[in-house]
Amino acid sequence: MRISERLRAGAPCFSFEFFPPKTDEGVDNLFEAVRELAALEPGFVSVTYGAGGSTRQRTLETVTRIKSETGVEAMAHVACIGHTRGEVREILERLHEAGLENVLCLRGDPPRDQPFHHATVDGFRFASELVAFVRASGWRFTVGGACYPEGHIENPSREDDLRALKTKVDSGLDFLITQLFFDNAFYFDFVSRARAAGIELPIVPGIMPITNFDQIERFTRMCGATIPIRLRLEMERRRDDPEAILQLGVAHATVQCVELLARGAPGIHFYTLNRSRATRMILTALRGRSF
Repeated sequence: MRISERLRAGAPCFSFEFFPPKTDEGVDNLFEAVRELAALEPGFVSVTYGAGGSTRQRTLETVTRIKSETGVEAMAHVACIGHTRGEVREILERLHEAGLENVLCLRGDPPRDQPFHHATVDGFRFASELVAFVRASGWRFTVGGACYPEGHIENPSREDDLRALKTKVDSGLDFLITQLFFDNAFYFDFVSRARAAGIELPIVPGIMPITNFDQIERFTRMCGATIPIRLRLEMERRRDDPEAILQLGVAHATVQCVELLARGAPGIHFYTLNRSRATRMILTALRGRSF
């Protein structure tokens, strides 16, 4: 099923993001989480793409296996950093042959030893160019893109970031998924500004339940997301108690989701980190409500 159709169907669309594991044990853990979350009947799941295209093969294998073994609609992230147009065309052809209908087009992150992004010869510099390529090449994928409620860390202002997003949307996107955030005010302000700029696509909030203090500190430093001061203080009080951190993270994310859905968000995209417990707890609480 095309994700854009599911998002416009009326009922909230819940979805999960996974990353391709590096080890056999990681694969086993991932598919245990996938099976547990599949029982909650998500609208779709997505599989990420490593920096510089480093997980290309594993991404393709993982997303194909999820769809074939679980029947859940699966979406592959496709990033343009490190790839020529011919390589991207090959990736898209493989996804098409596997029966996948949805892709998330991203610029992607450069490899760690190359912190500054330079377009590959005969490649793409921006995600908007990748989106336009998918549209011009004839594949009938539903195409999603990323957006940043607090602004992309590389853009000098939120206004510049919104202009770049409008270019990407006009290249042919069908829906958007936000970067993680912990203060809903950023999401509602972003949606308001996006609508004023003429962006009418569904904008799905991305939520990452906090399950580990040091891990979330690292993620937010990398992407520029803000942890509200009260939440940070509560985390610091519990930093030596992993279970208490998880319970706090679940409670905070649940409150976020309730407000987001009550105020019109089309669904929630959970960044699962290949674990199911926190997401299952949140979604179980949400499924008992009407929105």
